[in-house]
Amino acid sequence: MKSLSPTLLLISALLLTACSNPGYNDNPSQQMTKATVGCLVGTDFFAVYFSAYIKPSDDAAKATIAKDKKALFRSYCKDIPTTGTAFFTADLVGKELRETPISIRIVEQELTGGDDSKAENFKDIRTLAEIPAKLYPRGAVEAQAQLDKNGYYALYLMVGGDDAIADDDRIRIPLHVGVDPDAKPIGTYMAMGIGGILGIALIVFVAIRFMSRRNKQ
Repeated sequence: MKSLSPTLLLISALLLTACSNPGYNDNPSQQMTKATVGCLVGTDFFAVYFSAYIKPSDDAAKATIAKDKKALFRSYCKDIPTTGTAFFTADLVGKELRETPISIRIVEQELTGGDDSKAENFKDIRTLAEIPAKLYPRGAVEAQAQLDKNGYYALYLMVGGDDAIADDDRIRIPLHVGVDPDAKPIGTYMAMGIGGILGIALIVFVAIRFMSRRNKQ
């Protein structure tokens, strides 16, 4: 079996360090991934394609929108850059959801723990909007709320309405207002940096072994 050349190892290491994980929630029953149409959010039994649109309220954000008209029609998933009137849409996945009443609740939340990726580290402190349970035969759920300050929010879809007691019957969509949706988390940069260092160390080690073996021949 032929040894891999240092050049090939370098290319492989660079490809590995360029990869990053998708935005999974570490709760196995609640996941959010970036999809082609909105973001796919769901439990073990139900799923929706979710999108949020924002009509900014502050003058600075309005000035930005005036310069870039496309920003007004941009959809967001979890991270929303500015306060304002938020318009939410959720496309139901599967026929069963269209035949089941769904209620909606939008709340402001307070982070009580250290990890903002875990639902149990939040508590609801204010209800912004609430829509009673009803059928959505066309599969399109719509709601809106005034997000008047930066911070954490959540949109709940209760499948079955008042009968949605179990966690699997409630889809929680986390929202964070006042953050750059295009910014990568620091953990991603750290992982890429560590991966790059390990990749370079491996290349140097293999190159030294390769040259040492070659000199002995």
